Amino acid sequence: MQVSVRDNNVEQALRALKKKLQREGVFREMKLKQHFEKPSVKKAREKAEAVRRARKLARKKLQREGAL
Repeated sequence: MQVSVRDNNVEQALRALKKKLQREGVFREMKLKQHFEKPSVKKAREKAEAVRRARKLARKKLQREGAL
């Protein structure tokens, strides 16, 4: 991952880097890896996340179709 610093503006480059890391999910992954997660808990969490994603996708699809 690479961020360029323009006009010696380090703060702006740091903000851009943090935004890129956030989009990639690096912070979330680091938080999850801080402690051991039992396989059963991990499976339940991932399943819940998948359900949440599916519901969000269905909600957005319904909203798009309703707007047409």
